Amino acid sequence: MSQMLSFDDEARAEMLCYLVIGELVAMARTGEWLRTDHLVESARIWMTANGAKCDWQDRVALAQTAAELAPKVLASFQLATEQSLAPLSRMAGCSTIDRRSSATSMGSAPLD
Repeated sequence: MSQMLSFDDEARAEMLCYLVIGELVAMARTGEWLRTDHLVESARIWMTANGAKCDWQDRVALAQTAAELAPKVLASFQLATEQSLAPLSRMAGCSTIDRRSSATSMGSAPLD
């Protein structure tokens, strides 16, 4: 049985990172930010992969923060291509974003 992750500040930061990278991947691949339903699904995928539990208000707040933060990250660090995002997603431990969220939500192949 998997161990449940406490949804503390560290878990919130990890999920936020995951969601921002998901937004950046979407922009690099499609030229558009993720739709709200894709952000919500990405949060659910992260929680499942990490054995985390949180209420829907926390998920919505983090998704909204990611949607607001991603354009700022894009502008600040010029992460506009898949090649520029691949090392970042690996460093952040965001392997599930490549295989599940991006591939299923946008019909694309995984980053690598």
